[in-house]
Amino acid sequence: MDITMEITLLGTGDAIGTPKIGCSCDVCTTAWKEGRERLRTSLLIRSGSHHLIIDTSPDLRRQLLHAGSPHIDAGIWTHGHYDHFMGFGDFYRVQKPPAMYGAPEVLEYCGDIFSFLPFPCHPVDPFSPFTLFDLSITLFPVSHPGAPTYGIRVESEGGVLVYSSDTRRDIPQESIACMKGADVLILDSMAPSGLKIPKHMNYTDAIDLATELKPKDFRFVHMSHMISWDLPHTGSDMEIFTI
Repeated sequence: MDITMEITLLGTGDAIGTPKIGCSCDVCTTAWKEGRERLRTSLLIRSGSHHLIIDTSPDLRRQLLHAGSPHIDAGIWTHGHYDHFMGFGDFYRVQKPPAMYGAPEVLEYCGDIFSFLPFPCHPVDPFSPFTLFDLSITLFPVSHPGAPTYGIRVESEGGVLVYSSDTRRDIPQESIACMKGADVLILDSMAPSGLKIPKHMNYTDAIDLATELKPKDFRFVHMSHMISWDLPHTGSDMEIFTI
């Protein structure tokens, strides 16, 4: 079957990344010894000859080099936290800055920061599907205090991707409905089980949500250095899915 959507996890780490600077915990020590790393979370989708990036992390330059230097045709910002949009400046003198999509308040905030780098902005209302590169895309609000934050549902002829990298477990029910039926589900799992993080899910929360949503396959991203390399369903930088 022809590939209709190729999904690459460009990064799977939290705002700090793994290894954490100055940390000697077991996870960080293993990272140094084995040359392992979790760059800040972002996602690349290829549809036909087009490339769509979800969030522009501070590690954008390295991530795009690792992915083979694709030309980015458009992007979506999920929210205006540093680790999800500040890498946009890496497009300077590399390519024409891509058109960016997102909720109106997200685009306004991120666009103000990058006023020196003009780019087309396309505000999108939540729960209002739009079409981009033969993909049907829907934004839905999640629960991430401190900034208006959105998950993304992406549908192609081959299947459905659902992505939410920053949220607590108490997601609105209308958004939960939008997250069901995924072939690939990608969720926030910042902390190990038993540790509560005010703005994010821990591993148990993420497993619980994935169990409720019943995707065909799922991975966890936005993981801190406290998450073991060996836990099931943890994503890896440059891991690729095709649906």
